[in-house]
Amino acid sequence: MASKLLALACIGKESYGDLSPRPHYPSMPKYPKGISAQVQGSEARAIFSVIGMTCSACAGSVEKAVKRLPGIKEAVVDVLNNKAQVLFYPSFVNEESIREAIEDVGFQAALIEDETNEKSIQVCRIQINGMTCTSCSSTVENVLQAIPGVQKVRVALATEEAEIHHDPKIVTYNQLMEAIEDTGFGAILVSTGEDMSKINLRVDGVRTDNSMRMLENSIQALPGVQVVEISPELKKISVSYKPDMTGPRNFIRVIDSTGSSKRFKATIFPENEGGGRESYRKEEIKQYFRSFLWSLIFTTPVFLTSMVFMYIPGIKHGLDTKVVNMLTIGEIIRWVLATPVQFIIGRRFYTGSYKALLHGSANMDVLIALGTNAAYFYSVYTVIRAATSPDFEGTDFFETSAMLISFILLGKYLEVLAKGKTSAAIAKLMNLAPETAILLTLDEDGNVIGEEEIDSRLIQKNDIIKVIPGAKVASDGFVLWGQSHINESMITGEARPVAKRKGDMVIGGTVNENGVLHIKTTKVGSESALAQIVRLVESAQMAKAPVQKFADRISKYFVPLVIMLSFSTGLAWFLAGKFHGYPESWIPHSMDSFELALQFGISVMVIACPCALGLATPTAVMVGTGVGASQGILIKGGQALEGAHKVNCIVFDKTGTLTVGKPVVVNTRLLRNVVLHEFYELVAATEVNSEHPLAKAIIEYAKKFREDEENPAWPEACDFISITGHGVKAIVRNREVIVGNKSLMLDYNISIPADAEDMLTETEGMAQTGILVSIDGEVTGVLAISDPVKPGAQEVISILKSMDVRSIMVTGDNMGTASSIARQIGIETVIAEAKPEQKANKVKELQAEGYVVAMVGDGINDSPALVAADVGMAIGAGTDIAIEAADIVLMKSNLEDVITAIHLSRKTFSRIRLNYIWALGYNILGIPIAAGALFPSTGFRLPPWIAGAAMAASSVSVVCCSLLLKNYKRPKKLENLEIGGIKIE
Repeated sequence: MASKLLALACIGKESYGDLSPRPHYPSMPKYPKGISAQVQGSEARAIFSVIGMTCSACAGSVEKAVKRLPGIKEAVVDVLNNKAQVLFYPSFVNEESIREAIEDVGFQAALIEDETNEKSIQVCRIQINGMTCTSCSSTVENVLQAIPGVQKVRVALATEEAEIHHDPKIVTYNQLMEAIEDTGFGAILVSTGEDMSKINLRVDGVRTDNSMRMLENSIQALPGVQVVEISPELKKISVSYKPDMTGPRNFIRVIDSTGSSKRFKATIFPENEGGGRESYRKEEIKQYFRSFLWSLIFTTPVFLTSMVFMYIPGIKHGLDTKVVNMLTIGEIIRWVLATPVQFIIGRRFYTGSYKALLHGSANMDVLIALGTNAAYFYSVYTVIRAATSPDFEGTDFFETSAMLISFILLGKYLEVLAKGKTSAAIAKLMNLAPETAILLTLDEDGNVIGEEEIDSRLIQKNDIIKVIPGAKVASDGFVLWGQSHINESMITGEARPVAKRKGDMVIGGTVNENGVLHIKTTKVGSESALAQIVRLVESAQMAKAPVQKFADRISKYFVPLVIMLSFSTGLAWFLAGKFHGYPESWIPHSMDSFELALQFGISVMVIACPCALGLATPTAVMVGTGVGASQGILIKGGQALEGAHKVNCIVFDKTGTLTVGKPVVVNTRLLRNVVLHEFYELVAATEVNSEHPLAKAIIEYAKKFREDEENPAWPEACDFISITGHGVKAIVRNREVIVGNKSLMLDYNISIPADAEDMLTETEGMAQTGILVSIDGEVTGVLAISDPVKPGAQEVISILKSMDVRSIMVTGDNMGTASSIARQIGIETVIAEAKPEQKANKVKELQAEGYVVAMVGDGINDSPALVAADVGMAIGAGTDIAIEAADIVLMKSNLEDVITAIHLSRKTFSRIRLNYIWALGYNILGIPIAAGALFPSTGFRLPPWIAGAAMAASSVSVVCCSLLLKNYKRPKKLENLEIGGIKIE
């Protein structure tokens, strides 16, 4: 039943002209938004929660009860998720009547209001500038979550972005950005749910705001244009549009022809201008580097005058020259030079801490501001005392505050530089798209009459593009003319070039090896496979791993605890000195007991590092998901990574997963006197509505008996029913045709002759699938279908055993065929003739036994099990729905990637553990040393500026530790398999 519900979503595949191209690459994951109660013409759809169902019989009784009502078009009950989906005609029946009908058969029913409104929920992505640690990201997350109309919020420190699910009718993205800015951080809109296709144009020749408004109105008048935004100061126009109706070339044409003088000239807005994410990242790196250089210019003389020149006799005498009372030239120089470092260069720490404290939280900026202020203002106090007192002797710490800020700025510069490299995988994917494309112009007869080189971002849907040998394919589409081989390794990870001819699908960003192709574009811009992969990887990098909660919990208390420890340390040392708790010889000759206590207190405050804890998980997840994408493995976030590293049992589907998935009919035996081509005419007409691979194999074989083999028209099938996991039934030419397995025949009380039983036994012994065909209640024929095992499957199962991972096969096929294939590849446990809900139940049984279960499948009937499993892995050549349900998408159809996915997740999590050991160990060891734990026994004291340098180094080291994952290599055992793999660039 669940698969029926899912199958409804798959009805209506795209077709282009007379072509029915078969994709040779995986459909990209979509982001499901649920099913809404929407009216289409006179038809409506509603979803009900049904409580109390325990089995398929319950679902069947609910379905029958609903279908008895007048005006019901279709009713599908999902027993796994306790839901019923009903298509009905509102003029005959309403939701309340349907609900009452369900309750009349003994179940509780309720209309799901949230899901009916879910289509209005948009996903908005906003770049947040100025976050330094998990305390910052938690503050922003809490503020956004409290806004009415916001459903879900994810704020990622590593990517410095927020992903917000919100209802635009209640709260707009502008209000969300204002809320972020009110918390003290910068906000830049990255994308909204409504700008799926968006282009930014620069308009030259604009002199007044009125001209921009005139252009805005001209573009807004075009059909398909949704939103037009103008930025007069940047001479920029942003257009959101429906790619089915219009495109960027139309906008440029309108702009260029607007006005009597035609002075306006439109071009695509440069990506490195106007506040894009990459331009902000580059600007941030430059800013930190500039700040560090200026800080260094002022801090170096401060350091020299206080630490070096004091030991050079001539210079020391000059610096010690008194100006007023005890105030020396050296102190004035240090004060003058340290002040701009403290208040101008270090201004960012003041603003950061002010904004954090304003919202009741404390971050790293608070620690730095407190530590540097303590050193600076104590030094100011000593200078003023020296200037006003003839006998005051004190030591200033201007070098402490200045060097502290310099080292922290250096650390932040290195951290931002390293963090930029963690997202290199996304940048590499985005750079796959070519800069230009050759646009063809055709006459009415389809002949090429002209060609023009254009920017690839100007390609529109249904354009005809020419791709020459060695060039990149500019957009997703299908081949209209020509044949060639295309290298798809950069997208799918498939090492061998794939042959392409008329009707075959191609992916944007792939490379044409030989031969010229003419391609009709079907998906452009953000709809393309490449853009969807990028979005999925970005979304994965936003998602927090459960282990991240550990750092989030610590961060809430970390800064307040450090401040308390700092004050306690200073106070303890001061009181110990005041009451002679330690020998006076411990006090350095240039200080008194208070200054020593102050130094210890400041050191504790600035050595503690919440940043390293906050970056430990997200940076490793970012690099891990990026490496996975370059290997053809799309991991949907930290939760999938965390689940995969614990997997100790894998449930494999058979067809298309362990087998090639392209079954062929190898034998036919007729048991009644019927003409073979008429027999196949009836069978093909029955199977043509089924999505099952075996059905497609039968149809392909049936084509051989038709003259119009390429595109045959089969007889009409009435009353078609698909019995998931068993077969199909229909009325063709007034004859009842049932095609399926043995249990289906028994369900319909059709007796199976001995000849048929013998052939079924024979086919199962040869690892083939036997299909029975009944016409008008009599078994008329038996088909033998073979689906060969994937190369390397046996070795993969063997390697999994060596990794202590148990392998199980679950299939809807008969036990004989399933057992034969299982023996070939070394699987010991087999569950055969399983329906989708039985597959999901088996997964739950294994989980109850204590296993962490991964499900590997490719079909619609696998999606309930993929959802039920701890980790669902979809083989990339499978269906959209299987891919949507999965946590990990294997873009190649190679089983070896199951091992790679588990191995990569284990490596990533060992890196996360190492990061946490380093970050926690650093704080656990560093804070006591800074507090003076070693001072009584060794005399070792950590000056504040060295403590600050150590704090900065800890964040950089965590990021660099994560970056080492980029050197990931697949297990050596996989290199010897028959299946080819790809290497990371």
